[in-house]
Amino acid sequence: MALSNAPQFGPATGLSCRECGTLYDLGPIFACSECFGPLEVAYDFGDVRREDIESGPTNIWRYRALLPVPENVATKPNLQPGWTKLVKADNLAAELGMRSLHVKDDSGNPTHSFKDRVVSIALEAARAFGFHTLSCSSTGNLAGAVGAAAARAGLDSCVFIPANLEEAKITMAAVYGGRLVAIDGTYDEVNRFCSELIGDELGEKWGFVNVNLRPFYAEGSKTLAYEIAEQLGWRLPDQIVIPVASGSQLTKVDKGFRELIKLGLVEDRPYRIFGAQAEGCSPVSAAYKAGHDVVQPVRPNTIAKSLAIGNPADGPYVLDIARRTGGAVEDVDDREVVEAIRLLARTEGVFAETAGGVTVGVLRKLVRNGVLDPDAETVVLNTGDGLKTLDAVAAEARPTAVIRPSLEAFRTAFAN
Repeated sequence: MALSNAPQFGPATGLSCRECGTLYDLGPIFACSECFGPLEVAYDFGDVRREDIESGPTNIWRYRALLPVPENVATKPNLQPGWTKLVKADNLAAELGMRSLHVKDDSGNPTHSFKDRVVSIALEAARAFGFHTLSCSSTGNLAGAVGAAAARAGLDSCVFIPANLEEAKITMAAVYGGRLVAIDGTYDEVNRFCSELIGDELGEKWGFVNVNLRPFYAEGSKTLAYEIAEQLGWRLPDQIVIPVASGSQLTKVDKGFRELIKLGLVEDRPYRIFGAQAEGCSPVSAAYKAGHDVVQPVRPNTIAKSLAIGNPADGPYVLDIARRTGGAVEDVDDREVVEAIRLLARTEGVFAETAGGVTVGVLRKLVRNGVLDPDAETVVLNTGDGLKTLDAVAAEARPTAVIRPSLEAFRTAFAN
């Protein structure tokens, strides 16, 4: 089902193997037939100017000239995610002994996570290829984003999740009216099942956003890089800390930065990328610390379930980027995750889900260990809303006091 040079893909010219460079027509394929390497979108951007971007809508479609989407994408029924806040985190910076810190808070997206970005790109590919059902394997946030995007676009949806997800994420995925299938297994087992379903007649005309549409889907994470650079006044941060689940987000932020440099939209200057994992699912961090190029799969055991991918597809590329840019990959345990969630909330009024607790926790650890420069301009990502992972902090986030409705009771309770 090739659509080479089709206008519905804008500047995209084809798919390219990240390992051997073999080129393919645009289509719902994700692996190279020559070497089985992953495919990604290749482009011919032409002339892209800052003023054209700045005159666009206040969502990811301001960057349509850099994405595999049609020129009229902003007029189509979609969730229109993006242009989320870049919070100048002076209070958190002071707490950590840093000079300049920003939090890119993606909890402001329509379904309250960054997944709305990637799903919106995949949705356009699904439309172009004539798919009638949008599907995915998910650790929670993606399931909700797919359900919402399909509902908005008038498509069917069927999403697959591990049965032990947080209740809030299960509810959010189910409320949009599509089919939600819980599987008794890990995310990696759910993902393998979806790969089998693609080859079966049951999955015919289905667009699996993170499988057969993955090359298009992954491009949505580049918009984080574009927004950060534009919100900083068209410059790249010195350092950025990014959560690592499959690793795709980190690799595409790097790709976005490199595209901006190549197009002359930002100054060509060094930047460092740091990956953040939860200790209970940290195969990339373990490989980085051991000096390995191969990521050994693990069985996840962490409260940060949105990052609980034990066999991350882009793990080796995360290692390459961390080493190339002079960054690192680090991990924190569940206790540190909870502490970091509360620290970010207390200092900046941003309530992060557990993945955000991982990035802030790793940021704090990197500063303490002297790995991250506290004087350099730094951005840390919060990719989702804390209301989705209330269980992580519910035991500690309780009323300060329970009193009778009287001034005397209040004075007594807070006498000291």
